[in-house]
Parts: sequence; C-alpha cells; structure tokens
Amino acid sequence: FFSLSSGSGIRGFTPFRFSVEPVDTLAVRGLPAVLNCSAASNALVRVEWKKDGTFLNLVADDRKRQLADGSLLISTVVHSKHNKPDEGVYQCVATIDNLGTISSRTARLTVAGLPRFLSQPEGVSVRMGGTEMLSCEVTEELVPFTRWERDGRPVELDGRVIQLPSGALVISNASQSDAGLYRCTIDGLGPAKSTEEAELQVSADSGVEEKLETLQGPAAVAKVVGESVLLPCVMKGYPVPVIRWTRERFAVIGGGSLQIVNLTEEDAGIYACQTDSDNMTSEIQAELTVHVPPRFLTRPSNTYAQESMDIIFECDVTGSPPLTVKWMKDGDTVIPSDYFRIVKQHNLQVLGLVKSDEGFYQCLAENEAGNVQASAQLIILDLAQRNGPTPSAPRDVVASLVSTRFIKLTWRLPAEPHGENISYSVFYSLEGTNRERVENTSGPGEMQVTIQNLAPDTKYTFRVVASNANGPGESSTPLTVATQLEVQVPGPAPNLQVVSVSTASVTLSWERPSTGNGEIQTYRLFYSEKGQDSEQDMEVTGLSYTMTGLKKFTEYSFRVVAYNKHGPGVSTEDVVVRTLSDVPSAPPQNLTLEVLNSTSIMVHWQPPPPGTLNGELTGYKLRYRKGLRRADAIEISTTQLFQLIDGLEKGKVYTVRVSASTVNGTGPTTEWIAAETFENDLDESQVPGVPSSLHVRPLVNRIVVSWTPPENQDILVRGYKIGYGIGSPHAHTVTLDYKQRFYSIDDLDPSSHYVITLKAFNNMGEGIPIYNSATTRPQSDPIDPDIDFYELFNNPYTPAPDPTPMLPPVGVQATVLSQDTVKVSWADNSLAKNQKITDSRYYTIRWKTNIPANTKYKMANTTSLFHTVTALKPNTLYEFSVMVTKSRRSSTWSMTAHGTTFESVPSSAPKDVTVISKEGSPRIININWQPPTEANGKITGYIIYYSTDVNAEVHDWVVEPVVGNRLTHQIQGLTLDTTYYFKIQARNSKGMGPMSDAVQFRTPKGLQVKPGHPTLPEHGIGSNMDKPGITGSQENHILVIVVIVSVGVFTIIAVVVGAVLCTRRSNSHQKKKRAACKSSTGSHKYKSSSKDLKPPDLWIHHERLELKPMDKSPDPNPVMTETPIPRTAPDPAAEPSHQRRGLEGEESVSTLAGRRGVRPKVMMPFDSQPSQPVISAHPIHSLDHLHHHHHHYHLPPRGYLHHQIGLRAPATPSTLSDRPPSAESVRSQPPAPEPPVAPSQPSTTAELQKTEALIKEEEPPSINPPTAHVRPTHPLKSFAVPAITVSAHNPPTYETALPSTPLLAQPVPGVKMASIGTLNRVRAPMAVTVPSAPDQSETSKMLEVVSTYETDELSEEMAHLEGLMKDLNAITTG
Repeated sequence: FFSLSSGSGIRGFTPFRFSVEPVDTLAVRGLPAVLNCSAASNALVRVEWKKDGTFLNLVADDRKRQLADGSLLISTVVHSKHNKPDEGVYQCVATIDNLGTISSRTARLTVAGLPRFLSQPEGVSVRMGGTEMLSCEVTEELVPFTRWERDGRPVELDGRVIQLPSGALVISNASQSDAGLYRCTIDGLGPAKSTEEAELQVSADSGVEEKLETLQGPAAVAKVVGESVLLPCVMKGYPVPVIRWTRERFAVIGGGSLQIVNLTEEDAGIYACQTDSDNMTSEIQAELTVHVPPRFLTRPSNTYAQESMDIIFECDVTGSPPLTVKWMKDGDTVIPSDYFRIVKQHNLQVLGLVKSDEGFYQCLAENEAGNVQASAQLIILDLAQRNGPTPSAPRDVVASLVSTRFIKLTWRLPAEPHGENISYSVFYSLEGTNRERVENTSGPGEMQVTIQNLAPDTKYTFRVVASNANGPGESSTPLTVATQLEVQVPGPAPNLQVVSVSTASVTLSWERPSTGNGEIQTYRLFYSEKGQDSEQDMEVTGLSYTMTGLKKFTEYSFRVVAYNKHGPGVSTEDVVVRTLSDVPSAPPQNLTLEVLNSTSIMVHWQPPPPGTLNGELTGYKLRYRKGLRRADAIEISTTQLFQLIDGLEKGKVYTVRVSASTVNGTGPTTEWIAAETFENDLDESQVPGVPSSLHVRPLVNRIVVSWTPPENQDILVRGYKIGYGIGSPHAHTVTLDYKQRFYSIDDLDPSSHYVITLKAFNNMGEGIPIYNSATTRPQSDPIDPDIDFYELFNNPYTPAPDPTPMLPPVGVQATVLSQDTVKVSWADNSLAKNQKITDSRYYTIRWKTNIPANTKYKMANTTSLFHTVTALKPNTLYEFSVMVTKSRRSSTWSMTAHGTTFESVPSSAPKDVTVISKEGSPRIININWQPPTEANGKITGYIIYYSTDVNAEVHDWVVEPVVGNRLTHQIQGLTLDTTYYFKIQARNSKGMGPMSDAVQFRTPKGLQVKPGHPTLPEHGIGSNMDKPGITGSQENHILVIVVIVSVGVFTIIAVVVGAVLCTRRSNSHQKKKRAACKSSTGSHKYKSSSKDLKPPDLWIHHERLELKPMDKSPDPNPVMTETPIPRTAPDPAAEPSHQRRGLEGEESVSTLAGRRGVRPKVMMPFDSQPSQPVISAHPIHSLDHLHHHHHHYHLPPRGYLHHQIGLRAPATPSTLSDRPPSAESVRSQPPAPEPPVAPSQPSTTAELQKTEALIKEEEPPSINPPTAHVRPTHPLKSFAVPAITVSAHNPPTYETALPSTPLLAQPVPGVKMASIGTLNRVRAPMAVTVPSAPDQSETSKMLEVVSTYETDELSEEMAHLEGLMKDLNAITTG
C-alpha cells in the first residue's frame, strides 16, 4: 500500500560493495604475505579484518598492518611445528557508521612446510624404448616447488618426459640420451634442497620377455572447473605394453598418462587405464571429481518496505559439491527463527518487519571449491501522512473459521468509511510479542481474509485497519484467538533422496515433515528389493542414513515414515535406486567348442549365473591361442553368445576362454577349453553313402528308430531324412540334424505295419536309403514306457523325449513386482537339465482372484518359462497355475501359486457422506461415510475437510484427522446459521486417495422467535450455558409443575360449573327455544332457535397441562419426514431456575391474554391402551400472521399417539356413522404475542410440554388416522373455558440460552405444527388443523345439533367428567 516517486523525498540506497576481495594464498615462511581487500562506497568506509572468525587487534601486532586500500600485510610469516600464528581463514569486514556492515568472502592462508623429502630416488635400468619412473615424494604443498636435474642441468619436460602430480619423473620411449644422474630439487623456499643422485641406465633390447609391472596407476582425484589434471598410468614390461583409456578424447603423454586441461563438469567420471602386453591384461580405475565453485544465479536486491510487512531476499546459487548458504545482517549471522526463515532452499524471509530490521543483508555460499557473497540493503519507510478523514475501525471482527494452521477473519464495514474503495489490512502477532505481521485483503471492499501458516494450539492477536485514499484509519479492538490443537500424525517426510555410494551401499536423506504435528520421535525406513514382495524396515533417529550390505547392481525401493506420539505418519512415495555396478563376479557358463572344419571353430557359451553380472552387460571378450601352453593370445570382443573363429591352421589344437564385461571392467574368465581342427576337410563332391545300420523298436503308438552313420567318414553328412508310412515309406518325411542318431516316430496307429527308410544327405543330394519295417503293438498292450534314450544309445546329443501324457510345470512361483504386476515363473521337468526349450511347446498361464467369488479366469500364452501378468488390482490376492502344450498334447494344470499385489493409494473417494446435527447441540455435527470402493489397501485413517467456501483452495479448508477405520466423526464449535461444505479423503500406508464431492450442510439458527417478541440471545462464552454445574434445583422443577397442573384443574372445575348452570334450565324452555348461556366470566354467548337445541360448547386448554412421560414409544418405526428438524435446543437444565420460573409464568399470562373470544382447536386421537410417549404441540397462533410458516407433516401410526390418561367417550351408534360432517369455518383474530418454543426439547420431568388439543373420540383400528377435519360427536365432548382478561400493552421480555430458528421453509397454509416427542428422543411432527373458534354473532351457525340429548345422558357425561378430575388429581399428587 505504498508507492515511491522521485519527488517524495525518500532516501535512496547507498552503494556499498567490495571491489577487491581476498583469495586463497600460499605463503612462505619468513617472507611477507598480502591479503588484498578494498571496499567501494560514496560514504566513509571503515575496514577491519577477522582471522578464524575473530577480529584482529592490529595495534598489538607489529607484524601485521592494514594498508591504505584496506589490504592486510603480514611483514614476516611465522610458521613452525608448534606455532602457526599466521595460518588460517581471513575475512575482510567493511562498515559505514549508522548504516550497516558487509563482510567479504573468506580466504585461506597456507604456509608451505619445511623443504624435506619423504623418499629418495633410486638407480634403475630401462630397456631401449621402455618406460621408467624416478620417485620424488614430498608433501602436497611442496610439489609446486620441486624440479628435476640430470647431470646438474634442469630436465626439459615434454610429451615424452613428464613430472607426475606426486613429483615423480616419468621417462617413456627411453633412449641413450636419457641416461645420466638424476636428482630432485626443492627451490623457492629459501636455500635449494636436493635429493641424492640416482643413475638411470639405458640398456639395449635383449628380447627377453619381461613381466608386466605397474609403476604408477591413476588414483581418485578432485579438481576445480578450469584447472588441469594428470591421471598417471605408468606400466613397465616387455614387449612394451599398449595403454588405452576408456575416454580417449584427451591427450595421452608420458607413454600412457592422461592429461586433461581446462576441466568442465562433463569431464567428471570413472577413468580406466587398460594395459595389454602379450597375454597379460591389466585395468586400473580411478574417479575424477570436478568441483564447481559457488556462482550466483540470482543475487539479493535492495528493498523498500514498511513495518509489519513480510519480505523475501532472494539468493539463488549453484555449485558442486552441494553448497552451504548462510545469511548475515550487518556482519552478524542470521539465526533462523519464527520471524527469520530460510525458504526455497536459500532465500531469506523476514516476517513482521520492525524498524530495527533496517541494514545490509548478505548471502554467503560456500563449498569445497570456494565461497562467494552478495549483499542488499533494506530501508523501512515511514507511513506517509495525508490530509483528510480516514476510516473508523472495522466492526464486528470475528474468527469465522479456526483450524490448526489457519484462521479466517471476517468483519463489517466501518461506521464511518469516508470513501468507497476501502481496503483492509489485518495485523497479527503471537500473543505476548511486539512483532506484528500484516496480511492485506485481495481487493477493495473484501471484508474477509485467511491467515495461513500459523502454529497449532497457539494464541494470536488480530486487529483490522481500514484504509482509504487518505491513508489507514483506526484499528479495531484486538481479537485473541487460539488455533486448534493438532493431534494428527506427521505428514510425509519431504525431499527423500537416495544416492548409491558404492556397489553395496546407498545413502538416504530427507527433511523433517512440514506437518510434523509435534515432536518427531523417530523415523522408520522401509526398503525392499525389486521383485520381492516382502519389505524390511529399520528405525532411524536422524535425517539421514547409510545402508550397507546390499546386492550389487540391484534395484531397491525405499520409503520413510515419521513417528510422533500419535503413531506412524504418512509414508513418502517410494524412491527406487539401483546400487552401483561392478565387474562380473563369475565367468560365463557352458563354454563349448565345435570344430566345423579344418580352419574354423564355433564357440558357444551362456551368460554368467544370475546375480553375478553386477551391471549392464557391455559384451564378452574371447581370447584364443594355438597350443596348450602360454603363447600369443588373440582377443575378440562380441555381444553375442557365440563366435566363429576361422582362419585357423589344420590339425592344430586351439584353446579358448571367455570373460564377460560391464562398464566397470572385465570379470573372471573361464578355464581354457581345447579343440583340434580337422586334418582335412570332409568331401562334399559326392552324396553320402548308405547308413551302416537301421534299428527299429515298435511300441503301441510309436516306433523308436536308431542308426549309425555311413561307413565312409570322409564324405560330409549334413543331415538325415526318415520316411515312413503304412505299407509305403513315402507317406511322411522327417528331416534331422547330422548329429542325430535316434528318433521317435509318434502318433502311429496300433497293430499296423509301417515301412521305414533312412538316408543321409549333403549339398550334393541324398544318398542311398536303408529300409526296415515294424508292426506297432496292439492297443491292449501297456502304455508306451518312458525310454531313457541316453542310457539306450549313450549319445551326448540325445534329448529327453516328451512323456505321455505331458507332465505339468512344477515349482510355480508368483513374484509380486508392483501394485498391478506379478511375475510368474516355473520349471518344466520334461526339458533337459539346462531348461532350454528347443521344440514348439508353449505354456498357458491362468489367474484369478477370489473376490468376488464368481470371478472368471484370465489366461495368456508364452513360449518362455516365465510370464509377467499386468493390469491387476492393488492389494488383491491372486492365484496362478500353468499348463504346457506340445502339438496336440497338453498337461494338466500345475499346482497353484499365490501372490498379493502391493498396496496403492486409494483410487476412489469415501462414499455416502452424510452430515446431521447433534441433538440438542446446534454447534456440533456428526459426519458419517462409507469406505471407498477401491481402497487398494488397509485404510489407516481419513481426513475431513470443511470450509464455508466451496471454491476455496484445499489448504484453506479446516482439516480434521480421523485415525483408524472409523466411519463417523464429530465436529464441534461451528457457527450457527452458516453453510459449511464437507469433503472426506481416505488414506492407507501408500498415501492419500481422492476427495469426495463436497456435501453442503447449514447449521441451524437456534430457537424460533415469533413476530412481536424480542430476539432471544444465543449463548456465548460468558453465558451460563458454558459454565458447567449451573442447573436449577429439582425442587424448583416440581414447584413449577404443581403450579401449572393446579391452574389446569381449577380451569376444568370452572368448566363443569358452567356446564351445570346451563343444563339446569327447564325442559319446556329447552323444547321451545334455547337461551343464550353466558359463562361466569362472560367471554362467550350461545344463541339458538326454538327448533335447534344444542348444549354449550366447552373448551379445554391443554397447552399448560404437563403430560408426564412414563417410557419411550413402543413403536419402533415412527413415520419420519424428509425435511429435517433443526436440532438446536440445548438442555434447559443448564438454565438458571429464576429465569425459567419467570419465563413460565409470563408465558401463561401472555398466551391466555391473546386468546379472548377465539379458541382454536387441535384435533388429536387417543387410544384406550396405556402408552408412554409425550404429546407435544407448538403454540397455536392466529391465522392472520401471514409471515408465519405453517407446515404439513404425515401422521405417525395410531399406536404412536397413546396417552397415559384414559379419556374416552361413550360409543353410541350415531357416533361413528350417523353424524354428518360439520362445516366449521376458520375466522381471523388479531395477533397476540406468544413465547418461543423449542421444537424438539428433550422430554423430562423438569420440562414443560405445551400441548393444545381437542379431545376426539376414538375410532376403530380400521379407520384411517384422523385428519384436520372434525366430526362433532357428543355435545359434551367440547368444553368452554373463559379466558382471563390481561392487558398486553407491556409484553414481557424473555431470557433464554436457546438459539432461535424457523422450523421449516416450505409453507402449507391452514395447517399448524405439532410434534410428538418421547423421552430424550425427537419424533416427526404430526399434522394438526386448528380452526378458530366462532365469533359471538356466529355461534349458532357453528353449533348445529343433529339429535337431541336428554338430561340423563348429560348426567352420565358429568359423572364421567368427575372421574376424569379424580384421575387428574391423582396424577398431580403423584
């Protein structure tokens, strides 16, 4: 809410930076050293120096002084074994008084040690053209000061003669000019110091083989980008070894060392020096690490701000290895706190600015390659003062939504806004602190804001300030609100990273959960090998862990779960990582040599055993040599499992071995395998001869044929052809390999004579056939036996024949790979031991789950011994079985294997979400739901979200956790008459599922307040409703009941007296005409003609009569309506007794005062059977209240309206069928004030049930429930009661803690509401029609008599009424 202009007079930013910063320096003992530093600013700058974090006292140190530009000069560097006062880390600090301080980057001053040699060079001899190394071992800091001399003159270094990083001298391709006396010298550290001289002799080439020797191999090294590196690889031997590097784009010098200049990040990696010399092979690996110094991508920028605002200083920096970033303010380190936070890795956030936060802020980044710094200035502006009125304080600031981590505030417009575009700022702070933060509304006129990122169970103070064009106005009264206590489990640990550090170990790191919800007690690390369905776990206390003992080049899955005092939290997502690769740990398998002819050999092999390859296979290396002894070997690289070696000599023995390779190198080799080439190649200029023999063995359905090759072995045979058939050998033909010596002719007919022919062939054609015949056995013979052809013919090429019937696969295993994938593998006993499939057989896999039980099998075919089944359901048990099929024969299904797929996050939301109010507590709701259809695992909890804005972001909804698999939850502290929206989300061990659709629910308003009555206040914090233990005494309750019942008894007695006076008229007067009979109070007149005689209409007001409930309703299924009754009436027991007494007394007077001349009727059926429920009706109001809603409800069953007072009329024949319906008209009457009534208050002895009803004669069970229209029966079924005349000019006031609310929203004209309630239960209201009593002038029209009643009948009724009075007295006394 502020802006800057050129003419505003706001002070600008002060330029302040370092033009020169110190750098790492190597100093020499006894010599001077300078650390440069210079600060630039247009203000006066004071420069100081720190060493190892402490300011230097240059006044007391005569060897150190500060130069004019701010640099530090050490006149004489002091350094000894036990005294190193100058070596350390230095930092330059610049200050502008009354403005701020900045610090330079740090620089390390290193002092070179004393010149000394760790070893001396030795005299050596080298062959002409060979390589030799002279060692000169010194400490690392002395290497730059070392040089070599030969015969007293400096040695010139070039691509043939090089000096290694260790100081050693390497001479490659030696010649006689290299012979001489060599010595190593340290120069530049005072007097030169040299080693003893060592003689290098160069001898002539003698031709004697020399063993391969490694003089110096590469070692792991770390360098900074832009530097150069030399990776040594010095090998000695004869013949001179050939040295190769796996990366060859760099220069190879010194006979084999690798030199890389101007290093980049891409140069990092594994380098391997490979050496070949005759039949010797060597490989040495080393890792080159390239460090990148810190570099700013985004620097912090100068910032203007106002008090209470939040600001962020950005600092985006990159480098390798990972950086350490810290912030400083005016030279002091910023310690993260509630108001100083590090966000988005390196940015600094300052919350709730105060004036003292002004100054210079610096971001300092450091790693092993260096450190950098950048600074920015913060200026806090004062609020501009403008002329004109400002808004008054916003009104009615309330917290409408309180969560564990956010609070939503709402307020009303100020009483004096002084403008239209009013904006608002909410200032808030932790209770007890003076550092305020501010949150502005999203736009002008917006009168609500949500404060995020609060701490759970913490008190905050809020105030709201309105602003107009003239500036901010008055502040609202501070409002203190406490966030909810957070009892849920921790959230997922963020930023889980898993890095392979070796072939058998990984390092894991993670951060503390952002929603830790209390102190994290421990972490549990879960991991599993890929393809294994079982997880292992271990407990970890810190935020990182290194796991060892893993398999090489194997994928593992890791996840982390945080634990607090409430239990395990939400798991992280699975992170899959593979351990580093290595060279194979086993040689290839089954190496075989097949001599093809006199000059070529075919080599076959199989890969190394599973689990021994240790990496991605890059190929195979095959080495072969002539002879059995040591000789020159030739190497061939291939990626196939076979290799043809040709160009060999005839009749010679060759030995072969094979090794497998990965990117890490070559593994162990096989043993040498020998084979001899043919002396001469076989002749193919003519066809082969006749096979020397043909034998047959007939069985029931097959004939086993065996033979021997032609006698002339010099003619090449490429294969054999067998012909067979019944009576003729030309019906079927089978072609076989030249190595085959037997064959089983299958699927023959029993008891049949077959002719069989056999002939050899080559490229020239087919040879002469040999014939034989055989008759298969009859069908009655035993089944063909299984024949072991290996024992029968002793032939190494004999495969096992297929048994009949085929055996099912065995050893079926189901390996769970993921939540929807299972790998099924098996073995086939009908295959050879190596389980290699050479025929056309295939396998069928079937699988199913038992849920639901009628699930059908799914199937798939494969030609291998495993199959991966996909698209399965998570967390589901499946069974798998396999069968094998070959030709027309199939096996039975194998034994089943079972596997349960892994869990996955729920893929559907909880269903059937319903929200209902808690009876008697309008601020509490119960929310119920059903589990998700696709839980995909064991449900570990639910999360309930609720908000007053259905379109709010998810993080703006209040969160209520539910632990376990409960399906109901209670939410308290809601605001009355407010619409809430609810969503539910299920979770399991893998995470959160989707949210359900929002369910809308509006909390009730409270008690219904009638027009003309004062509004009843809701109970608040200070009311008695919130104070436990404040209840009325039981004696006061009984007293109120006795008073009300006594009034009712005296009223009935008055009715009886009036009835007696009216009926003691003479019989003659009754026959001629009926005089008007006025009651003792003169409230009603009845007129009739001489022809129509009707007894007086007597009314009973039951609204002040308590009908005490005895028990709950026996009806288990009362008829309920679809429209809910607001359950907003709290227990009145908490109301003070003096308030209740006053209320009850005033209600009685007011109600009677409003009913002069008009007595509405409520028709209500009574059964003769004893019953328990209490009949409760709403007060009856005049029908001219047009704004009052009347509603129609279905009647409960008849049995529901039982009453404990047995009140019946004598049943006469005319009672049910002979009476015509009367036309009772409804008249209007001026309104009278009436007290509010809770529609569903619990029925207790201390509670008054207001009931107004006209007693109607019982009907037979076959008759439908009574409607609102009433058939008059006996004339004495109604009574007249005079109303007490009371002035209503001063309506009474009422106090109650019950909230008010309209009962329903759909008006049905002409129908009043009555509710039937049992003890502590709410029933659906019943429909009651209430016609008004007739006016005095129309009484005769309303009271039509169908038949005449005699005095005897009237006397019976009076006697019956006296019995009723006795019953009422007995109840009152009880």
